Amino acid sequence: MNEIINLYDSAELQQTADTMEALGNETRLAIFTLLVPAGRGGLTVGTVQARLKVPGSTLSHHLARLVQVDLVQQERQGRKLICRANYRRMDDVLKFLTRNCCAADGVDAGHVHDTSVEQEGSVA
Repeated sequence: MNEIINLYDSAELQQTADTMEALGNETRLAIFTLLVPAGRGGLTVGTVQARLKVPGSTLSHHLARLVQVDLVQQERQGRKLICRANYRRMDDVLKFLTRNCCAADGVDAGHVHDTSVEQEGSVA
């Protein structure tokens, strides 16, 4: 069996919990999933607002929370405010969540799951 890393004493635990809480809001999740495929060029706040049809004050509130948990970075370019997904933070959260994946089964880190096999206890 591979060693299971104790994540409960990890300094990352609270950061990851805060990040997950932020993404637990439907509007913030929509914003983030819109920014992820936009790449390094990001999107202007106006473009995000137009695509999601969210009032400006609501969008501002939700973007501020995503910036606070470091999932979104913003850059002013003249009169435009560009929003970008922070891929490093996104990857950190995914690594934290999967760090111990299947360790009790003796599987190496980075393994691929066979999703064609129905697991015990799963609902078909």
